[in-house]
Amino acid sequence: MVRDRAEAVLRRLAGDRARLREDQWRAIEALVVDRRRVLCVQRTGWGKSAVYFVATALLRDRDGQGAGTEPTGPTVIVSPLLALMRNQVDAAARAGIRARTINSANLDEWDEITAEIHAGTVDVLLISPERLNNPDFRDGVLPKLAGTTGLLVVDEAHCVSDWGHDFRPDYRRLRSFLGNLPERTPVLATTATANARVTQDVAEQLGTEPAGSAGPAGLAESTGLAEPIGQQPDVLVLRGSLDRESLRLGVLDLPSPAHRLGWLADHLDQLPGSGIVYTLTVAAATETAEFLRSRGWSVAAYTGQAEDADRRAAEQDLLDNKIKALVATSALGMGFDKPDLGFVVHLGAPPSPIAYYQQVGRAGRAVEHAEVLLLPGTEDVAIWRYFASLAFPPEEQVRAVLAALHTDRPLSTQALEPLVDLRRARLELMLKVLDVDGAVRRVRGGWLATGEPWVYDEARLRRVAAARAAEQQAMLGYASTTGCRLRYLRECLDDDQATDCGRCDRCAGPLFPAQVSPAALTAAQTFLGRPGVQIAPKKLWPTGLDAVGVPLKGRIAPAEQALPGRAVGRLSDLGWGDRLRGLVGPGTPDGPVPDDVAAAVVEVLKAWAHGDDPWPSRPAGVVSVDSRSHPLLIGSLAGHIATVGRLPLLGQVTVAGPAAGDGPRGNSAQRVRALHGTLTVPDPLAAVLATLTGPILLVDDLVDSGWTLTMAARELRRAGAPAVLPLTLALTA
Repeated sequence: MVRDRAEAVLRRLAGDRARLREDQWRAIEALVVDRRRVLCVQRTGWGKSAVYFVATALLRDRDGQGAGTEPTGPTVIVSPLLALMRNQVDAAARAGIRARTINSANLDEWDEITAEIHAGTVDVLLISPERLNNPDFRDGVLPKLAGTTGLLVVDEAHCVSDWGHDFRPDYRRLRSFLGNLPERTPVLATTATANARVTQDVAEQLGTEPAGSAGPAGLAESTGLAEPIGQQPDVLVLRGSLDRESLRLGVLDLPSPAHRLGWLADHLDQLPGSGIVYTLTVAAATETAEFLRSRGWSVAAYTGQAEDADRRAAEQDLLDNKIKALVATSALGMGFDKPDLGFVVHLGAPPSPIAYYQQVGRAGRAVEHAEVLLLPGTEDVAIWRYFASLAFPPEEQVRAVLAALHTDRPLSTQALEPLVDLRRARLELMLKVLDVDGAVRRVRGGWLATGEPWVYDEARLRRVAAARAAEQQAMLGYASTTGCRLRYLRECLDDDQATDCGRCDRCAGPLFPAQVSPAALTAAQTFLGRPGVQIAPKKLWPTGLDAVGVPLKGRIAPAEQALPGRAVGRLSDLGWGDRLRGLVGPGTPDGPVPDDVAAAVVEVLKAWAHGDDPWPSRPAGVVSVDSRSHPLLIGSLAGHIATVGRLPLLGQVTVAGPAAGDGPRGNSAQRVRALHGTLTVPDPLAAVLATLTGPILLVDDLVDSGWTLTMAARELRRAGAPAVLPLTLALTA
């Protein structure tokens, strides 16, 4: 029997005691026997990977037993993260399945892997969604691969939907892949984090929306044993309960970042096993890990800015229980698999209950209980607002990109930047969406407009933005609810089986006290109160400036560069972030520099003068940058520095037109284009600069792209300044 063979494969994969659940068997049967398409929405730990590995083993059975058919081609798994791929390769080997990956980290193995696929020796091929839109892969490998695929698996399928918390345009390429599959090729799409709206959209994007469906309520039954829906016999949507019996949820409302760090230092030993401490920003992850290490804890930071080798080493240390926790951003999310993870703590709330459920679902998969704690912060809303500002651009900016791409030759992203005022990440996201929509095409050397008609779907974008805002409110509601925490999350994911869990802090009472020891609180306040971060100098001009009439390219001449500078802190810092956002954030009022901030600047200057990387010599004077948004703040700051340091206040670098830093903050090329020719060193200031033998302090309020200070320093150097030391209150990141 097919089920007997499926049970045997599962035992090889998960041990002698493993048995298929009925809903797992239902999915396998639909894929192997009926060759249907299945959308599987099930909680983390349910065993989605077991479904596709068992199905692969049966479909690849060269004796044709079990399924009663000839063996098929390899299973193709589209996975979002390299971490997931590494875990999946190891899991496949346990079941006797040979798995290989094609990704950006193993380019030299592509030819070898392709040959193995054609030879029939590869059972599973894992690819990232980004590969689907790589020109060489899309045009040279993908058509042949689609024609031989025996099973297509779309893991973390909620990424297909722009209603979801982790939309990735590359996933939309799956429509083309699906269209090229041989007839009756089974397809399995899996996710643990999809409400009814996302489930409907994923089904539509994957070409699996039932004909005549009445909407989200008609898409799936929640029993985990759903019948085929609508009029398409090859569609099966399985949606199960999202209960997690091992998780105990709680919220601790603490008054400040110092209290949250101090609480962690005090109570980390009370959390079972090893786990993850999630933060909302890279700066917070770095700060938290550093503080916990200073208090004797073995932890590692994990962010998207870290080197891949460092991330892999940190993952392995957590898997081997060599550290108590990874302090991570959302870069550690989908794909990380540690069944005995004992706790997940969030320092700051993710912007939606769906994202939160996805992250806490990493815990408690193979242990009787795991602790899940949220420590929300007052800064959470500001951070959500920042990330929301990176959404799909307004129509006029999109049209400008399309107009720029109507050329005879492709333009790279770097070449587009001087032509459109969008930052790199936002521009790349927009281009991917346009590519999927058929308006542009990625080719060797960059992007080309296709000339196909394209409509800016403003109504849908407004609905998505409204949905995001509603999710943020729902996350605030999670923190303040008086009812069951898990029930609240399950209802946010449209789990109609949601009931009170009986375990969370609302159902059973708090397990952890909110108290922080004086020693830990003092240590955290001292740690977070330390001002001072380095400003790295720019050394290269943005590419493509000649296309917009700016005669700058290549390296910035050493004689025109600034030296490394200093800022009090970052707007995203746990310690100084909130204070600085209130001074120099968008729309903040102008006024003299407050005493506490002025004192922090003095501490930064002292550390700069006597630290490990001191300035080359004592500054010879102070110069400020012209500003129309915060003239009192910058003027009083420059004056205070001059008075305390007994330095002459030499004057200002003036700005013609909009003041430096005013207006929307675009990409580097646009900032240089806007600033070029507008910065002037007045003649009296230039005359003084020519007499100096030491560096000058160049004072500004905020470094965003960094080009205002870079170009102001260039003008000062060209006017005779021996060296320039930038000093600002804040960095945006």
